Amino acid sequence: MNILKQIGVCSWSLQPENPRVLVDCLNGLGIKKLQCALDPLREHPDIWSDLPTLCKENGIEIVSGMFTCVGEDYSTLERIKKTGGIVPDETWEQNKNNIKKSIEIASKLNLKLVTFHAGFIPHNKNDASFKKLLNRLREVANLFAEAGIELGLETGQETAQTLKELLQTLDCKNVVVNFDPANMILYDKGDPVEALQVLYPYIRQCHLKDAKRTKTAGEWGEEVPLGTGEVDWEKFLKFLKKKGFSGNLCIEREAGNQRLKDIKIAYNYIINLMKGV
Repeated sequence: MNILKQIGVCSWSLQPENPRVLVDCLNGLGIKKLQCALDPLREHPDIWSDLPTLCKENGIEIVSGMFTCVGEDYSTLERIKKTGGIVPDETWEQNKNNIKKSIEIASKLNLKLVTFHAGFIPHNKNDASFKKLLNRLREVANLFAEAGIELGLETGQETAQTLKELLQTLDCKNVVVNFDPANMILYDKGDPVEALQVLYPYIRQCHLKDAKRTKTAGEWGEEVPLGTGEVDWEKFLKFLKKKGFSGNLCIEREAGNQRLKDIKIAYNYIINLMKGV
């Protein structure tokens, strides 16, 4: 692993109002890799059209993209289970149209990986909702495959074993995993390092984010600054190093009111920890 060359930042973590603000933040952090939210580029092309040029001028590489689905409500675990990803029938057609536009944007950016939350996966393969999600996911995956892009499924909404079984059943070569260790804790779906080991053959990118597990079943865990939560980062990084992982490691911070500072702390924490791994 070459950790300095693999660390990036998720654009949405910085909540930038325009591409100049985003680039200035990245320059201030000294980080030159970016996972880019595609929704702003799709929804506000008049504001975001300069992003590729600004990134190129500042030596910033857009390494992957991300899109969200219509109507997602993260207020509670129960609400996101009902509204998340491509599961809900009432938003499927709109999501499909948005996805097609996101693929066009990703292609123009020459991206080879785009990630998203597919939605909650039923445990029972014989469940009608499992088959429906499988068919929709296959349809979306084929659209990305036609553009030569891998589709990364975000972890956390199900156990690692359930996701692995979905991937095996789906059997689409371009469907991979964007591994988020904190999500395994936030959704209370298992140990992050054990999940990393189960899913490793499919992992193309990791998010660097930390969390504390809930003490009340059925409620969210708490996202916290990296290094202060329950992810065992030393074991996490040792495993990736042992495997020779060459994908990107994108710092994500979705809570708190000092995100720029937290991202800098996360960057320094990971760099320093890697010295002893």
